This record gives sequence, structure tokens and C-alpha cells, in this order.
Amino acid sequence: MKVALVYAAAALCEIAGCYFVWMWWRLGQSWLWLLPALASLTVFAALLALIEAPAAGRVFAAYGGVYVIASLVWMWAIEGVRPDRFDLIGSGLILAGALVVLAAPRPGA
Repeated sequence: MKVALVYAAAALCEIAGCYFVWMWWRLGQSWLWLLPALASLTVFAALLALIEAPAAGRVFAAYGGVYVIASLVWMWAIEGVRPDRFDLIGSGLILAGALVVLAAPRPGA
């Protein structure tokens, strides 16, 4: 459960940080939006580093599934765009892949 919370918090931090950059770059907002972007993306990286695993790449691969789901939730909650059936099907497939990465039996684990 703790790992799930860390992944969720990391996703929120990464999406928020990227959205702040988006606001500056794409929406013409003040460069000051880059300050919370930097802070948010730093916390994102630190959160992923908290997860115990024999390889960082496995942590990042599993996080990818969480990121996709969180991005669609952000799109709906913050941007007001409801995910369509293809968003849901694709994210379901990606989440299934992330679960395989996390739950696969491995020798010596």
C-alpha cells in the first residue's frame, strides 16, 4: 500500500510540474511558473527514489502505468476533458503491463 501511495504522489508531482511548464511554454504565462515546476519535478524524482527495488528501471517501468492513469484523471479533473473509450482501453492495457512488471515472480526475490 505504501508503494501505491508513493507512486500516486509521484504522479501528481510529475504531472503538476509538467503542467506548470506547459502553462509557461504553451499558454504564454509568466516564467515564474517554472519555479513551482522545478520544485514539483524535484519532489517527483525524490519520491521514485524512495521505492525499494533491485533496479531503478523496474521502478520507472511500473510507474509508467500509474502515470498514464493519473494523466487521464488530471485531464478530466483539471482540464475538464473526459477520457474516451480509447483512453480507457489503452490505459487498462498499460496498467495491466505495469502490474506484470511489479508482480512477476523473480528468482531470489
